[in-house]
Amino acid sequence: MTIYTTNPLTDPRWDELVENHPRASAFHHRGWLSALANTYGYQPLALTSCPPQEKLEDAVVLCVVSSWLTGKRLVSLPFTDHCDPLLRRPEDAQAFSNWLRAECDRRHCRYVELRPRTQGDPCGMQAGRTYHFHVLDLSPSLNQLFESLHKVSGRRNIRRARKEEIWCDVGTSPRHVEQFYRLMLMTRRRHRLFPQPLSWFQNLVAGMGAKAQIWLARKDQTTVAAMLTLRHRSSVMYKYGCSDAKLHKLGGMPFLFWNLIEQGKADGAKEIDFGRSDTANEGLARFKDRFGARRERLVYYQYSKCDRPVMEHRKELGFFRSLLPMMPDLLLSTGGRLLYRHMG
Repeated sequence: MTIYTTNPLTDPRWDELVENHPRASAFHHRGWLSALANTYGYQPLALTSCPPQEKLEDAVVLCVVSSWLTGKRLVSLPFTDHCDPLLRRPEDAQAFSNWLRAECDRRHCRYVELRPRTQGDPCGMQAGRTYHFHVLDLSPSLNQLFESLHKVSGRRNIRRARKEEIWCDVGTSPRHVEQFYRLMLMTRRRHRLFPQPLSWFQNLVAGMGAKAQIWLARKDQTTVAAMLTLRHRSSVMYKYGCSDAKLHKLGGMPFLFWNLIEQGKADGAKEIDFGRSDTANEGLARFKDRFGARRERLVYYQYSKCDRPVMEHRKELGFFRSLLPMMPDLLLSTGGRLLYRHMG
């Protein structure tokens, strides 16, 4: 098989492939790829067996991440929970894998990493990082979905939010982005993690258009919780969430999830993708369990000639994390802007 390369940001065939391929997700969308390029300078590259003059029917999309801090690698794709190869036939995976391994060696990369949601033949790559993955089936009725929620952290908190007259404000205006990011700074500081730069969310909302939504839970004029979701066909993806810990008792985050479920049902969505959770973060995994989401195993695959294992870069940056609780918002945001381009 001959492998061709193309730029998905400029190839006019790309959108049709993403719209029609059964394994495509919001992460394959041109808007996600453009946000990666505009925020972090990662230039996407797609591999395909289709010549330039033919219809695009398969592709493996990746980015080259070059960093003096964390090394050079090929990733499909940076900052995604999962990114399935868009193949025509399962047996084609070997040819794409061969190309990726050869290119990894040619570029002297630390590794190449694939992040498939659909688990299959690794084609010469080794199983690497493993995560919990949660997905909620929206085919049951709303009453059934509500009853499947955890009695306390789900149903009781939602009723509490309604009693407190919490209301849901959905949009992508600069005000929505600003309120979301204010809570993101709070949440990331609480978890001792640098926040993504504000420009990432601005570029993501601009690139994804109507496929991105910011949800704000508000008590009067105070935003108590927020989330950012992405939509692709019948799948709604919960990608980012944040909240004011001092106002957790108002039930803002469970209230937003229930609004997401109700709206997803109304719009004909078939599932809510709750994304990945670190296997060490059992608290987050249980939080997703309590919304009735099914827990699955998500495995990434790598090829590398190096002895150094692929690590979560936040562990490699442990010294900086110890300083986070003391940083003002401006310094915290600046740190994220400087470091995240090394972490894809």
